[in-house]
Amino acid sequence: MPAPVDLSALIKAYDVRGTYPDQLDARVARAIGAAFADVVVLPEAAGTPTVVVGNDMRPSGPELVGAFAEGLTARGVDVVLIGLCSTDGLYHASGARGVPGAMFTASHNPAQYNGIKLCRAGARPVGQDSGLTQVRELAGRYLAEEVPVVDVPGTVREEEMLTEYATFLRSLVDLSGGRPLKVVVDAGNGMGGHTVPAVLGTGAGLPELPLDVVPLYFELDGTFPNHEANPLEPANLVDLQAAVVEHGADLGLAFDGDADRCFVVDENGDAVSPSAITALVGLREVAREVAAGRTPTVIHNLITSQVVPDLLGAAGARTVRTRVGHSFIKAQMAEHDAVFGGEHSAHYYFRDFFFADTGMLAAMHVLAALGSQPHPLSALADQYQPYAASGEINSRVVDVAAARARVVEAYVTQQGAGPVEVDELDGLTVSHWSGHPQWWFNLRASNTEPLLRLNVEAADEDIMEKVRDDVLGLVRQEEGA
Repeated sequence: MPAPVDLSALIKAYDVRGTYPDQLDARVARAIGAAFADVVVLPEAAGTPTVVVGNDMRPSGPELVGAFAEGLTARGVDVVLIGLCSTDGLYHASGARGVPGAMFTASHNPAQYNGIKLCRAGARPVGQDSGLTQVRELAGRYLAEEVPVVDVPGTVREEEMLTEYATFLRSLVDLSGGRPLKVVVDAGNGMGGHTVPAVLGTGAGLPELPLDVVPLYFELDGTFPNHEANPLEPANLVDLQAAVVEHGADLGLAFDGDADRCFVVDENGDAVSPSAITALVGLREVAREVAAGRTPTVIHNLITSQVVPDLLGAAGARTVRTRVGHSFIKAQMAEHDAVFGGEHSAHYYFRDFFFADTGMLAAMHVLAALGSQPHPLSALADQYQPYAASGEINSRVVDVAAARARVVEAYVTQQGAGPVEVDELDGLTVSHWSGHPQWWFNLRASNTEPLLRLNVEAADEDIMEKVRDDVLGLVRQEEGA
């Protein structure tokens, strides 16, 4: 019996992600489809086992989807192809139909990449602790031994879901009554160019909204000819910032490649912190729950600004702090029946959207909040970003443990800064927020590289810079960086 093929470089902790065709080709996609059927779909199937499958605009998508569908049908699973969609469009299809799903995308990665995000029925995530490890192992066996074919294979059919997705989102946020807004949207040649006209415009046959949408790079092009579809990098926001000012727009929105993340810039072209967006959207969701007589829970990751638990707690919410990463947020969302969750990476999660993340719904909340009052977004956002933040700073170090130990010695063992609160939920978090001056930092090791990631926040810029520079000096002390 041949040894299983090792797919650990392709199938990682949360999804499938690799270069096409050397890591991910049709044969590998077919094996993963069959393994997904056996590990996830068939054991949970109620009635006819079915999977919804969508893909982004990458040129390799249709071929890989077809092969993946072959693997599913070989094991007796029916396949519903919904074609071009955003990742949250796939989550909607999985949630609305109550069946597992697979989204072919490499998100913000460069053009040579593709991948698969898998979910169980109801858009529940499939990660290393919830089936992905078993999918990887079985797919490796199927590559070595071939996929077994059942006597009655599954069927394949196509279904259009964009209109239903747009209608569903509009049912969650009413944008019809706000003041007229001009919004520039940078789709980065990604799936935002497909979904924005449907949801915010009339592309899906829905009524016109009081929005003047100025499109930027709406042409679907998986080679990303204008800039990478990764708005987390400031260089990829430059075109949007300039266009907002040029058009005199009220705000700008930038989506990543699969349009599950959304970044916001104000009328001056200045980026609005994702933590501020978490606070803004969270307050809207909390107010709705409190008005209904419920005590809401909101999830946020540990590098989110202190303003999030401060404001949401004051508004009547219970806030739960979690590790960085969508699988942790989604697990906590479901466990606590949380109404909303936010990450500083601009992933936003909603109970009303199957506990899944959707950049489009977050954008709609921002538009509704802005349109419901007369002030510019800069004034609105200032309420939600009162503290000074460093942003995430990466340091490449030779010895991660030694660098971390130097920080622990200075800030915890010696307590040179005075009494601090320390936790190790995700890396090392040291907080002086209950003292004076107020500051905290988190130092996390990368899972894949010899990097330490630092985030610092303080009550004012001078204190933030002092803590930032001091910790970086300790981290980089023996590295020559």
